[in-house]
Amino acid sequence: MKIKKGDLVQVISGGSKDRGGDKGKQGRVLAVNKEKHSVIVEGVNIVTKHQKVSQTDKGAKTGGLVQAEAPIHVSNVALIDPKSKKPTRVGFKEAEGKKVRIARKSGEEI
Repeated sequence: MKIKKGDLVQVISGGSKDRGGDKGKQGRVLAVNKEKHSVIVEGVNIVTKHQKVSQTDKGAKTGGLVQAEAPIHVSNVALIDPKSKKPTRVGFKEAEGKKVRIARKSGEEI
């Protein structure tokens, strides 16, 4: 998978911002699920969950509505080019005997 935890990405498909969607939003990748080809992006795809009050858990005795990020498919996000700050595709090249990721637009190492 070309997207990793901690990368800055932009949502490239989905509902547009004026319709309440997440298209165009940017955020850091919080988690990657390689089996499901999905990523969790900070501040994107926010869902509201009903949290039940837990008697056994010492820390979470309060229940109610909890907002959290839900996974989004990796094909719906694009990596941000560190040079131009625009979405780009990811490529690979060999540098000093190691395989490194590069931004296709600028050729900059990620």
